[in-house]
Amino acid sequence: MNPMANHRPSSMSVLTALSDALGEAVLCEPQQTEPFRRDYWVRSEIDEWRGSPLPNPMAVVTPTTTQQVASVVQICQEFGTPVITRGAGSGVVGGVLAQEDGIVLSTHKLITPSSIDKKNLLATFGAGTNGLEAEELVQDHGLTIGHWPQSIGVSSVGGWVATRASGQFSTAYGNIEDILYSLVAVLPDGSIYRSRETPRAAAGPDLRQLFLGSEGTLGVITEVTFSLRTQAPDQAKQAFHFDRFDDGLEAIRRIMAARWLPPVVRLYDPRESRRNFAESVPKGRSVLIFLHEGPPGSAQLESAAIATTCANLGGVLTESTAVEHWFEHRNTVPTWTELFEQGLLVDTIEVATKWSNLSGLYRGVVEAVSAIPSVISMTAHSSHAYRSGANLYFTAVAAPPEGADYTEIYDQIWDAAMTAADSLGAGLAHHHGIGRVRRTWLNSELGESGSQLLSAIKAALDPKGLFNPGVLMEPTQL
Repeated sequence: MNPMANHRPSSMSVLTALSDALGEAVLCEPQQTEPFRRDYWVRSEIDEWRGSPLPNPMAVVTPTTTQQVASVVQICQEFGTPVITRGAGSGVVGGVLAQEDGIVLSTHKLITPSSIDKKNLLATFGAGTNGLEAEELVQDHGLTIGHWPQSIGVSSVGGWVATRASGQFSTAYGNIEDILYSLVAVLPDGSIYRSRETPRAAAGPDLRQLFLGSEGTLGVITEVTFSLRTQAPDQAKQAFHFDRFDDGLEAIRRIMAARWLPPVVRLYDPRESRRNFAESVPKGRSVLIFLHEGPPGSAQLESAAIATTCANLGGVLTESTAVEHWFEHRNTVPTWTELFEQGLLVDTIEVATKWSNLSGLYRGVVEAVSAIPSVISMTAHSSHAYRSGANLYFTAVAAPPEGADYTEIYDQIWDAAMTAADSLGAGLAHHHGIGRVRRTWLNSELGESGSQLLSAIKAALDPKGLFNPGVLMEPTQL
């Protein structure tokens, strides 16, 4: 069948040019393109569950090399065709949503042979490489990337960089910006940018930062090199429960100030503690779990010091099986559709702030979202800690009445949470990114001059606004 047969004459030229350049890597049939239309955003899930059709792209292209990506971009620039880059599609903020006059550039075949440099502790991967496969590959050499997002098995290494991701071991190993060593990206004009492989540089602004968190709006990341660590030979786990969530936050603050760096530091409020640790923790208590690891002897030394800090704040040591339970179930979550079928609307919202604001931020966001009539639960935990603050990861659960508009309630939840967080000066996105769900709020965080700067960068690199339009910035800003 002619792959262009179902398309308007205005689309024929670009599709012909893409097919001439990439051949069978250009997918045009609806059954081929439908799986690439979107990411895992709740709003898109609602539309599909309710039977509202989502747009199909005119084509999906699946290049295998950086040079092929450059060819695709050059062709799309020539014909003014929007380019929506998609990694593994695990994002949850609407960073990927196809449009009928655009193409989806899927990176899932950018998996050129990986390389491991044990002497320099470096590993290079094609951007489409599955995150778990990348980690398992370096583990075979006694190494680790140290980046463990909940989505590790369904996300790509290029997606980690494009969304400025954070992993469950971040307190010790850092976020993706701390792990990234170098990258290769195709710019909107089709040229190829390669950052220098050096442990640090004072050669002007760090241009890698343009792509960290750019969400496909400034270029297509095609290759990444990570700085690795050797696997830790020593490990210990422990858990405590506190009378108050605030006491657990204070314990984490003191631990970070004392320069202890357990990879996993997670504090759950009483409702989430009950939901996750009912068998090991009394009702009404807040659970704080730790994983310690490092050189021989370090885990025991660190765990002992942290145990003293927790005890001084009323923390009660509980069975380490609570930590084991978390490790066993940390990536087990129901799908959005499974929750819809139970009459529930659920989403997660992660923000961050300095220590002096955390307690107020927790209460302010919980109260604001809980005031929405159909919301039956608003809970939180803290999963990433720093010297000068931490994040809060909220879970909102609503039970919409029969016939209610799920999308309207969803928007009310986000508006209440963002308004409360913004009024308290919090960072409005810790690790999920901006996508479409937060773009209205980005101006507030960046400020007027920051928004103008970002718009100027976008206009300079992508003057036609073809790269992932509608994401990160409002279209009116271009």
